[in-house]
Amino acid sequence: MSATGNFGKVAVLMGGRSAEREISLKSGTMVLAALKRKGVDAHAFDPREQSIEQLVAQRFQRVFIALHGRFGEDGTVQGALEYLGIPYTGSGVMASALAMDKWRTKLVWLASGIPTPVYELLTADSDAVDVVARLGLPLMIKPAREGSSIGITKVESVEKFDAAYALAAKLDDTVIAEQFIAGREVTAAVLGHDALPLVRIEAPQGNYDYHNKYFGNDTQYHCPSGLPAELEKQIQHQALEAFRVIGCQGWGRLDVMLDAENRPWFLEVNTIPGMTDHSLVPMAARASGVAFDDLVLRILESAHVE
Repeated sequence: MSATGNFGKVAVLMGGRSAEREISLKSGTMVLAALKRKGVDAHAFDPREQSIEQLVAQRFQRVFIALHGRFGEDGTVQGALEYLGIPYTGSGVMASALAMDKWRTKLVWLASGIPTPVYELLTADSDAVDVVARLGLPLMIKPAREGSSIGITKVESVEKFDAAYALAAKLDDTVIAEQFIAGREVTAAVLGHDALPLVRIEAPQGNYDYHNKYFGNDTQYHCPSGLPAELEKQIQHQALEAFRVIGCQGWGRLDVMLDAENRPWFLEVNTIPGMTDHSLVPMAARASGVAFDDLVLRILESAHVE
């Protein structure tokens, strides 16, 4: 298919009403500009400002989803597009909903032999001392269905436990505590059926939070990763399997920690990763010889209806 290639009128879904709206607008703006540079008849579409049915009324023929978080990455928009019969990028309804839920993703991974840190579900009655005794310190407390590190706290003492839980519980009624894996952080991007080169992340004080992901300039990214070639191949192979067992397709990104013995531990899968100037999938694609505009076009070409 050529660049202008019978895509027809394309909507780039961006913005939305999740906690990640700001980042979605950044991603969508860059995707829109890339498609236009490729000659695609692409237009911005913010589902917070327009009803999704307007996609039909305005005769859009394909959708590039650049929404992050809830109401965009969790299967809801995918379900609406299925109903409307409009092809869209990324994973389908089931995989999107499952991947958005860190707890249920872990259940599938554990059942499939994918290594992921041990965890516990928390409630308002959870005893901090008991949880720490089982998981150790530090540990991570996070809402199960938010992205971009929103609501996540690294807890380094029992005294910080309750405040971390309260922060996560404001965002989600499902909260998990997860064993902290000390070591190197890498991310594995998937494009089609291939794992792209790994990106190794060095964040200030090891804190790859919302600010350091999207706005700070102190985080260092290494691609090539500098890992031994055999280890990188092993992680890429496991990443493809972790992606597949969730049912994901098209493109995505998996976050991985390496412990002191270089064993990989999978944290989560992102079905609509960021596409900003700080984002990791474009970085990995570039290292494999795929420029940003070509990456965007390849993702658009993969648009489907389940």
